[in-house]
Amino acid sequence: MTGSLPPAIIFILGAIVLPLLPRRSRSAGYLVFPLLAFIILVNLNAGTNLTVPFLNYEMVLLRVDRLSLAFGYVFIIMAFLGGIYGFHLKDTGQQVAALLYAGSSLGVIFAGDLLTLFIFWEIMAVSSVCLIWSRRTPKSTRAGMRYIIVHLFGGSVLLAGILWHQAETGSMLFNLFEGGTASYLILFGFSLNAAVPPLHAWLSDAYPEGTVTGSIYLSAFTTKVAVYALARGFAGFEPLIWVGTIMAIYGVVFAVLENDIRRLLAYHIISQVGYMVAAVGIGTEMAINGATAHAFAHILYKGLLFMGAGAVLHATGRSKLTEMGGLARAMPLVLGLYMVGAFSISGFPLFSGFVSKSMVVYAAELNRMDVIVLLLNLAAVGTFLHTGLKLPYFTWFGPQRSLKPAPIPRGMYAGMALTAGLCFAIGVYPAMLYNILPFPVTYQPYTATHVIETMQLLIFTGFGFWLLVGKLGGESTVTLDTDWFYRRPSRLAYNLFVLSLSRLFDVVERITMRIVRSLAMVSANPAGSLIQTTRSVRCALAGEEQPESKPFNPNRYRFPFGVMVLMVLLFLVVFTVWSLINLRQ
Repeated sequence: MTGSLPPAIIFILGAIVLPLLPRRSRSAGYLVFPLLAFIILVNLNAGTNLTVPFLNYEMVLLRVDRLSLAFGYVFIIMAFLGGIYGFHLKDTGQQVAALLYAGSSLGVIFAGDLLTLFIFWEIMAVSSVCLIWSRRTPKSTRAGMRYIIVHLFGGSVLLAGILWHQAETGSMLFNLFEGGTASYLILFGFSLNAAVPPLHAWLSDAYPEGTVTGSIYLSAFTTKVAVYALARGFAGFEPLIWVGTIMAIYGVVFAVLENDIRRLLAYHIISQVGYMVAAVGIGTEMAINGATAHAFAHILYKGLLFMGAGAVLHATGRSKLTEMGGLARAMPLVLGLYMVGAFSISGFPLFSGFVSKSMVVYAAELNRMDVIVLLLNLAAVGTFLHTGLKLPYFTWFGPQRSLKPAPIPRGMYAGMALTAGLCFAIGVYPAMLYNILPFPVTYQPYTATHVIETMQLLIFTGFGFWLLVGKLGGESTVTLDTDWFYRRPSRLAYNLFVLSLSRLFDVVERITMRIVRSLAMVSANPAGSLIQTTRSVRCALAGEEQPESKPFNPNRYRFPFGVMVLMVLLFLVVFTVWSLINLRQ
């Protein structure tokens, strides 16, 4: 039975069942569903399919291969770790949204047809925005609204591409696309969720406004689901090589400029996803392995980084570098666990990023893409500069702010410790990751040349930070990004498409109600309404004042009952005579 059951179903059932559990047991109950889904996933075999007839199509709810399995493992693991980190939560809405979000993400990666993909794609957008709105602040409300508008727009473009593709090919199967208008529309929908510039601003706008736990899930699923979709549908599409490389540089530059610690980490998601997109564009077996491995490692270490930043926010209520400092003594364990994530994302030897990131760069080297290799290495320098040095220095060290952090729940420490353990385990024993990748792996990251080159980059980056630390501190300013183009005219668009249309509808409604009332008056008493209207018109033409309006009385000016009977009898007589005349003719 478990051999053909989609893991997404367990999470969706969990979202339904969880609110029915006693409040005290909901956090523990939440953890049961990722465990059950993991058991189901372990029993799935590559080549398994589950189809369900729908109208004239067959929906492929489950298509299992090594690519989908790799993403499935890390999604379920992160859902479980997020549940441990947020074990203290008493907000059932957040827990239900997290289950739906994780479940719909799994639904996408195991979808074998485009209709199934689209349904789960939209559930993913709606459930994820709830993790932003659950923070219940004015900023999160506005950011969530912008987030959902952007994603619904992207979903509409994706649906248009799917329908166009079906009309052209007669197939809804989700396989490698061969070009054409439909494929480009689908590519646009995938690229928006991957946060490809200039379609990226929703990420840095919304993720920092999510709840402490919600932002961990946000960092894990949406962009990585898009990477999977690109790897499935557009592997080897060469423009993605440069798109991904630009993403890697773009995200680093904006992260260096950022003052808010969670917005800094959000911008760096764009940079790290850029490595994956570039690998998808290269499209070789080594590159697809690299994209998958880096997505796997990134979900873990980026989740750990958001856990550390979330712990600081939970304890101090602050998230800006200019408002923090001197927390090392009060929060040493959080600092230590955060640095595991920082070393991983920076590509230090013995940590997961050293294994996964180097696979992408090596795939570019094999294809003799020297410029791409240089730019990706440059992005790695920027990663260590802001995530590994700037953020921890100005948060835990730097100027003393006399902050008094509140106690941190044990579940937060446990979630961070388990995630840090996985980041370290992958770095020490890469075969643990290699064994689940889509293609056989022969790459060996721990060569003397690679280790020495990596340490040289990291050491010189650290030296540069030490020299320029006075100029790298956060500044309380607003960084302009591409969201300016839709946030700036938002008031004009609101007035034009909301207020103006609302006023137009009000006018139409008033006119309609007047017409309806007039028709009701006429039908209730035709003679009385005619007399009243005639008097009003006569007064208007004569320039006289209108008589005082009185409530319409349907019995006023009504013909006597006898007169009405006489008129009916007269009509019957006339009708009878007319009928007899016609019969004689």
